[in-house]
Amino acid sequence: MTQPRYRLLQAREADEPTRAEEHAAFADKLGIPADAIASFDLLTERPTFDRVTAGVDAVLVGGSGRFGINDDTPWLPAFIDVLGELAARDYPTFASCFGFQGLVVALGTSVVSDPTCSEVGTYEVSTCTAAASDPVFSFLPAHFAAQMGHKDSAAALPSGAVHLVQSNRCAYQAIRLGNNVYATQFHPELSCADNRQRFQRYFTEYSAAFGEQEARSILDAFRPSPEAVQLLPRFVDALFG
Repeated sequence: MTQPRYRLLQAREADEPTRAEEHAAFADKLGIPADAIASFDLLTERPTFDRVTAGVDAVLVGGSGRFGINDDTPWLPAFIDVLGELAARDYPTFASCFGFQGLVVALGTSVVSDPTCSEVGTYEVSTCTAAASDPVFSFLPAHFAAQMGHKDSAAALPSGAVHLVQSNRCAYQAIRLGNNVYATQFHPELSCADNRQRFQRYFTEYSAAFGEQEARSILDAFRPSPEAVQLLPRFVDALFG
């Protein structure tokens, strides 16, 4: 199989260390060299379907650092529009966290901020019935650990989406659209060490949100997510193998 090439849509400011770390995490979990993934800066470049798909075989979308999908930010509408077009054309796409939220908004579903649904750290998630017959998710056990870092959640399942994974706090954790578009609220591109490092990057913000004692408890509770990190290579095998 010829090595697929990827475009990673990033909503990261230039001075964020997580910008390079996110790129490296996707390359690591896919088992590919870093230069097989071309980054696209959503903050400075206007995404169109032709621009983000030119010269690549699949599109990846990660987190957002300081941004929320409901922010009044000038670059957000074009990002949401291109996600909707990727879904409409069933173009190979894997979107996590902020990418998941952008995709469901593009499909007409709202994303809400609800503290009772927020998840930061490592959480147990559960597969839905449809996962058993899905070409990417079928290998997963009924329950598995996943890396999280979100305060916003989808309010409903988008029309036409296949529901694949849920958790006790957040009903919609993974979906498939068509045959080639996948999205997860959790982060399959992050290992336990990756997510713990990211939490430490934003420790001041998390301490302000949760209190320092709770933030330190979260930091101490990260654990491995060996099944979740297999999803990206399974996605590639299912689409390009």
